Amino acid sequence: MEQPSNRNIVRIIQGRREEAARRVVEEFPLRLRVNDRDLATLVCSPHQLNYLVAGFLRLQGFIDSLDDIIIMGVCQADAQAELRLKSEVPGQLRPILTSGCGTGITFNLPQSILRSSAALCRSYRAADVFHVMRELNDRAEHYRNHGGIHSAAIGDADGLRLYAEDIGRHNTLDRLAGEALFRNLDLQNKLLVTSGRISTEMVAKAARLGVGLLASRTSPTDKAIDLCEQAGITLIGYLRGDRMEIFSHPQQLTVNDHPAHP
Repeated sequence: MEQPSNRNIVRIIQGRREEAARRVVEEFPLRLRVNDRDLATLVCSPHQLNYLVAGFLRLQGFIDSLDDIIIMGVCQADAQAELRLKSEVPGQLRPILTSGCGTGITFNLPQSILRSSAALCRSYRAADVFHVMRELNDRAEHYRNHGGIHSAAIGDADGLRLYAEDIGRHNTLDRLAGEALFRNLDLQNKLLVTSGRISTEMVAKAARLGVGLLASRTSPTDKAIDLCEQAGITLIGYLRGDRMEIFSHPQQLTVNDHPAHP
């Protein structure tokens, strides 16, 4: 995990001025080159960059497993990741700048994956969702210390399985996807909780991972709700304490052993 730096600030409290130090997070632009082509610049936090890069490529549909990567080199000093893939990268990429912190980027929404996900029948317990979110909050030390960091986690009935944090909420999902590849973990039908707003690119990435429930401490966008409806994903917002609001597919969630119908 990266170490935040300290910056000198002037603090005003009740009209009084005082000098102080404030811990701030680092914003790290990582240049990504694939098959001798500049593919993207990922604005991220400078830790475990191999997870971030592998997860980004996985969620953009460029790789399915680590076997699809011939060579991967990440040089933090040069702020560059260089990869050689078995397959060719399409000649005409049409990147879409998304609403993610640090200018999230996505090249496509996996419509075929959304259709196949919608056909699944899933079941979750509200108690497990609350439990995984509590575990996420317990691990989010950086957010509590200085703010500016998003966190996300994958879990199930047994609790939290994967955890990631980054300055960009979309980057946290890439990190989870990459770590799952390195650890050979199947995320099909797991639940995903996040500290940040849920927008369409977050839903698309969750669907590509096979996640069936997506929950946040904050709000989803209207189009994220529509996309979750199409993908068969239970979408939960304002998950705080013992409260939650269910925006899509409530029948897949049981509360006190009863489906949470609208």
